[in-house]
Amino acid sequence: MTTLVAFTVLVALVGLERLAELVVSKRNADWSMERGGVESGRGHYPFMVVLHTGLLAGALAEAWLRRPDVPSLLAWSMLALVVASQALRWWCITTLGPRWNTRVIVVPGLAPVASGPYALFKHPNYVAVVVEGCALPLVHAGWITAAVFTVLNAGLLAVRIRAEDAALATLPPTTEAARA
Repeated sequence: MTTLVAFTVLVALVGLERLAELVVSKRNADWSMERGGVESGRGHYPFMVVLHTGLLAGALAEAWLRRPDVPSLLAWSMLALVVASQALRWWCITTLGPRWNTRVIVVPGLAPVASGPYALFKHPNYVAVVVEGCALPLVHAGWITAAVFTVLNAGLLAVRIRAEDAALATLPPTTEAARA
């Protein structure tokens, strides 16, 4: 199998993973709303969907149109980062359980989660997004896609994190914060 075909399979697998996320997200968003969940930050969500879809399409288009030479060290190291970002993403999803979704929905009265990767840093899922957004296109030397996604995603995350922090500020403190 050529590296270009292998890369196409990789991007398709990431796309299937994203579809699985959307199924989990929909189920979890319904769970939150049934418990009085409040959604905020809706305005940026369509841009996020387009940007993340564009990452996959851009990575494939750049690979097939440019057909760059791909140094093995680059390909394998970026593939390792893609796999690590997926592991971190699913650690976040399993840690949040039914409270995880792709929107900003909080259930009043539930304290923010402070375990798993959330015990290590505030927004671990966004670390996974940043790493994957850069690493996935670079598996096949997609410098343009990696750079464009990184710049656009930085702007998106600035808006998204502000919306999420504001929503989380409406919740009671975590047990750890209450003891401090």
